[in-house]
Amino acid sequence: MTDGSQAALRELDRQLRTLRDLDYPKLAGLEEGAFDELVAPLRDRVQATRWAGHPGGGPAEGEPDLAGAIPLLVVVKGALVPTVDQVERWSVRGRAGWTDMRDELAGFGPVEGVDVPDSPVYLLLDVDTGADTLGVTPNDALPRITGAGRTPLTIDEGVALVTQHPQVFATHNAFQALGSRASNKRVPSFWVSKGAPRLGWCWAGNPHSWLGAASAASRS
Repeated sequence: MTDGSQAALRELDRQLRTLRDLDYPKLAGLEEGAFDELVAPLRDRVQATRWAGHPGGGPAEGEPDLAGAIPLLVVVKGALVPTVDQVERWSVRGRAGWTDMRDELAGFGPVEGVDVPDSPVYLLLDVDTGADTLGVTPNDALPRITGAGRTPLTIDEGVALVTQHPQVFATHNAFQALGSRASNKRVPSFWVSKGAPRLGWCWAGNPHSWLGAASAASRS
């Protein structure tokens, strides 16, 4: 096993411990053993991934840049653990997460071209919060993302990002999940509001200097 794979497995184990500490097995209505069985295949997927350095510098060949870009993310679907329960377990600077979208969440689904694994828990690889799309409307950012061979994040994936990296708003930037959409023009958005982390929304045609369009290389 390469050093990169070992580092990736350590990061996977850290994220799984976070889920257990946040009572995800109980929220999913599962015994811890059953939850462990559900996430066990993720280890095989991590080991099957080639962990190379990112273009333009950074980590050496075979080593994921765990301190910079976000090489892997464990995503728990809202169908397994309700989205609101996940959001309310966020903790940023001692403040719990919140959302005013409780009654709207069921109406959001993946946009065309976004293929989400059938598994209730899966991996998202090489996540970027879209600093290069700050000030760009979601409508304009989406073709830029897909044109680069990447995929926009969904609501579930944005929730997972804040869950596993609550410091993201300080180390990276607030972001939007262009991969989920309802029948309206609202885009799920993640930022700190009223001093607490929030899942909210912004219009697809409006640019914001503080919201990037988050994307990933692939799902597994």
